[in-house]
Amino acid sequence: MITYISTRGGGEPRTFEQVLLDGLAPDGGLYVPQSWPRLDMAALKGKSYIEVAEAVMFPFVEGSIEKKDFRRILEETYGPEIFRHKDVAPLHKVYDNVHALELFHGPTIAFKDVALQLLGRLFDHVLTRRNERVTIVGATSGDTGSAAIEGCRHSDRVNIFILHPHGRVSDVQRRQMTTVRADNVHNIALEGTFDDCQNLVKAMFNDAEFRAEMNLSAVNSINWARIMAQIVYYVTTVLALGEGVSFIVPTGNFGNVFAAYAARKMGVPIKSLIVATNENDILARFFKTGTMEAKDVHPTLSPSMDIQISSNFERYLFDVVGRDAEKLKALMEAFKRDGKYAAAIGNDFTAHRCDDVHTLAVIKNVYDETGYVLDPHSAVGMAAALEMKSLKEKSGGPIVTLATAHPAKFPDAVEKATGTRPALPPHLADLMGRPENFDKLPNDFNGLKSFIRKAS
Repeated sequence: MITYISTRGGGEPRTFEQVLLDGLAPDGGLYVPQSWPRLDMAALKGKSYIEVAEAVMFPFVEGSIEKKDFRRILEETYGPEIFRHKDVAPLHKVYDNVHALELFHGPTIAFKDVALQLLGRLFDHVLTRRNERVTIVGATSGDTGSAAIEGCRHSDRVNIFILHPHGRVSDVQRRQMTTVRADNVHNIALEGTFDDCQNLVKAMFNDAEFRAEMNLSAVNSINWARIMAQIVYYVTTVLALGEGVSFIVPTGNFGNVFAAYAARKMGVPIKSLIVATNENDILARFFKTGTMEAKDVHPTLSPSMDIQISSNFERYLFDVVGRDAEKLKALMEAFKRDGKYAAAIGNDFTAHRCDDVHTLAVIKNVYDETGYVLDPHSAVGMAAALEMKSLKEKSGGPIVTLATAHPAKFPDAVEKATGTRPALPPHLADLMGRPENFDKLPNDFNGLKSFIRKAS
């Protein structure tokens, strides 16, 4: 049975059930497996998405969830009632050796659905067995919030509070959160950036008294179950295309690309991992210089990546420092104090930066050449893919860039680039006419805590 430890070294090893409900470790660290299970890739050939998901994830939950119960949860999560494509995460060939891994076939048309539809059902299963309730608090730069709300809106054992930066998410992203009518759902528009939202969430988890009082839990990608679920589509992609795949992952918070790193740790033969960023390029700068240095956040056409504090990076940094919790804590303290730190980096990742002008050009060029429509986040990844394609003799093998959102989530940017406004899928066709409900709050820790207490 796999157990979990905190990146900051505090406490005893935890079970999956404890990690699921804790979200963030009590010492402020992130949970990681003590060891990595190994996959038998040959045995997974020809298997369905659900069968691969079971093989990938059951070792992580064993001892907390019975195998038959976990299989039922997977069948409910990844069945046709939830995901509109039979493959869940299908591949679309855009150019000869460039594929888009489409992760937007879930209810909120973004990649977060793949993990958060599962997470909601895991919460229901565990909380029902324990006869408990939790208060979920999360921060979103756009897509996590709607996917988390959609995954938890039907649960009578969860109150969910989602913070988004006021005026810094797209209209579609905001409305997918604020038009949900459920007594357990609370939307908060914070006067600040996504990093401000994320910092408040972390501060609540680090407030031991408030955390215990409200029985806090997390749906952000700091929750290990999110990472676990995202490993699966890297495995299914390699099974479909064979060895030698290079993955390009548009990312701000580092969770999605850390899942690819985890797949590698489990024995999946991935050739290379490329981190794609927009103008908020803290990750790209780190992988080129070895220095992590926060700068001001600039609003871009790809707002889900407008981040300077990549919370999941701590999981990777823990490995970089040899799983030495004291070294890790020293780096985190330096970052909090000075806004930067330096670390010796290996060759696990390379990085690519794409500004807004280039993003629009990529959307236009790909549409003109192939008819395929990209959202701005996926275009940031495609920019790196096209650069690799031009160096095909060096890269070799299939190039897979993650298509993280449906283009209709960002219609203004897509229309600006292509002249065509993408339509929402039928199940969201009336979204822009639905009434909204949210509370606008200042960036104030004590005020936020008071709001959550009163609303719970």
